[in-house]
Amino acid sequence: MSHDIIERGRLPLLVFFLGLIVGFVVIRISVRLIRADVGWWFSNVTAGDTHVHHVVFGVVLTLLSGLGLIAFALSGDQAAMSVLAGLFGVGAALILDEFALIFYLRDVYWSQEGRTSVDAVFIALAATGMILLGFRPLDLYFDALHDLRIGRTFVVDLIAAVLNLALAAIVVLKGKVWTGVIGVFAWPLLIVGVIRLARPTSPWARWRYLSRPRKLKRAIERERKLRRPFVRAKIFVQDLVAGRPDVLPHVRAATEDRLDHVVHPAPPPPAISPQRGLSGTIVGLPGDDVPPEGRGPGTHLDSEHEPVEPHT
Repeated sequence: MSHDIIERGRLPLLVFFLGLIVGFVVIRISVRLIRADVGWWFSNVTAGDTHVHHVVFGVVLTLLSGLGLIAFALSGDQAAMSVLAGLFGVGAALILDEFALIFYLRDVYWSQEGRTSVDAVFIALAATGMILLGFRPLDLYFDALHDLRIGRTFVVDLIAAVLNLALAAIVVLKGKVWTGVIGVFAWPLLIVGVIRLARPTSPWARWRYLSRPRKLKRAIERERKLRRPFVRAKIFVQDLVAGRPDVLPHVRAATEDRLDHVVHPAPPPPAISPQRGLSGTIVGLPGDDVPPEGRGPGTHLDSEHEPVEPHT
């Protein structure tokens, strides 16, 4: 460890990795205890009537520790940088644990959308772990160039980086996030991800497969046959780590229903109408199929097509 970590200057990265893990575990235990209303544990932090999310503390901590890392990078003090890197990891954990809040711009922590935060943390841990193990993005590209006796120049490196990121973006758009993340370090995985069918719920399937029903059907069959066990295991791990969402019954009773909900073709984008209809300029929104006489004055429709009085 002394040779691989300390002598190679990876100690700050290792401490960051540990800080990320510890911060995520501690905050998840804390919010689970707060949710369970345990009397001897802390309660939510509030400022008046406003709930202060822990992402706020994460932003402040990463800002301060990041400034410290920049300052101590000039002197190369590895001990001080390691301490600051650990704090940076804790701050990053607090931010990523509420990644869904940032992404959806609403509090979805205990809902199904909140599982995006767990995925973000796991992806960050995987990428950091790959770097700690000695893998670096584009290394396999450079090894291939060396084997082909192609000299490295700035232009060659730039083309390799752009190609790597482009392939990774396509793979992620196909719904294969983990293949895209790991493929940044091992480009053959990106080639496999680009060639294989996209997941039926992915943006790529929505853009490319809706006009090709046979390919979409193959994607759905493959998803149900091959990915179902992995989706089941992922749901179990997410419920174990993140807690059961408020809107779902017990995980074992809900798993199959959720799989049937998740494994389906991506919906087509709403059509744009040149004429104003019941929903304005967009056709296909909830409520377009409800006759006007079913609505009262000053009401709007919710997602179940029921008239709802507007908020005052």
